[in-house]
Amino acid sequence: MDATIQKTILFGIFIVIGFILKRKFNSKAEIQGLKKIILNLALPATIFIALMGIEVDPKLAGFPLMALGINLLLFYIFPFILPFVGFKKKSPDYRTMRLMIPSLAPGLSCFPFIAEILGQEYLAKAAMADLGNKVFVLIILYSIATQWYFKQNSNSQKDKGKLKSLLITLFSEPVTLLILIALGFMTFGFSFEKLPTIAQDVLQKLSVLMTPLVMIFIGLAVKIRRDQCIKILSLLMIRAGVVMGISAAIVWGMQISIREDILWILAFSLSACSFWPYAHIASISEKEKKELGKEKTFKSAIAINLLALSFPLSTLMIMTVMLNPDFMMVPSHIIGVAITCLGIGSALAAWIRLKELKTSKVTNRTILFKWFDYKKAS
Repeated sequence: MDATIQKTILFGIFIVIGFILKRKFNSKAEIQGLKKIILNLALPATIFIALMGIEVDPKLAGFPLMALGINLLLFYIFPFILPFVGFKKKSPDYRTMRLMIPSLAPGLSCFPFIAEILGQEYLAKAAMADLGNKVFVLIILYSIATQWYFKQNSNSQKDKGKLKSLLITLFSEPVTLLILIALGFMTFGFSFEKLPTIAQDVLQKLSVLMTPLVMIFIGLAVKIRRDQCIKILSLLMIRAGVVMGISAAIVWGMQISIREDILWILAFSLSACSFWPYAHIASISEKEKKELGKEKTFKSAIAINLLALSFPLSTLMIMTVMLNPDFMMVPSHIIGVAITCLGIGSALAAWIRLKELKTSKVTNRTILFKWFDYKKAS
């Protein structure tokens, strides 16, 4: 059996294990604890080892800009798509989706596949690209979220300390700190092998934990309300089609022909939606609940549902890409898959709209009949 297929099956087994273990996790706090271990220990160690294992290359500086470009394109494209799927403009659901959709969570979705299938060199490239994504989700999206909050609550005073606090959060995050430390070591020619043996052992053993823990976490996180499932699935399929189209443009525009280079770009762009925009949404929603007794700017419930469906769908699509490396290295094939995803998403959206239209007609007819009955009775 092909090594890639074996690894993909292994990932699936870990996801199933996570799904089975749902009953053993009695609270959200327990699942969040597992997530913190991944983000604060296993992932930083894996990325640190990956960065320290490559030579300093000035070309790496372009990867954060590439990721930031993907983020911005998604942010400005989806205002035209969201109303088609059924999210009314200027509604809390619409603003929630605008904030969530452009974000990427490579640490919990594509990094394990890149590390296991493509190797440490490509994981390092993906980690550098994630710096641009982090700037977008932690700083740019936070600024946009607060701007929308102040627009919806014009009587509220701006808290200038929040932006400073967020910048501190960005640079105190373990992943960011270890990336900066690794880059500093690399600049002075300090390799991973020159670290003390005990430090190497600790980092390597933490790194080994990453892949199984991420897959188990995805299995635990699969949970979504039925009434929103198809609507969110439609949006995520369209998102997948758009990012694959962007990836095809990058591959074609830069004349990339190395199979592994194409695969990591596709895997990175197909990453699940990030948790960070949800954190911004939850913070603002909590403040509004205290001030107004309700959510006004965003809807935190639909953001969580998006995350729950985004992780397994992203995993499935990245697995599909990795299982078909020769097929996916042709730009025209990528465009074909992108069109297929857009078609599926659009068909689901059209089905939702037709169903809503029928429901609306039934509701209006019921109201009309009740009105006539009321008139007869009076």
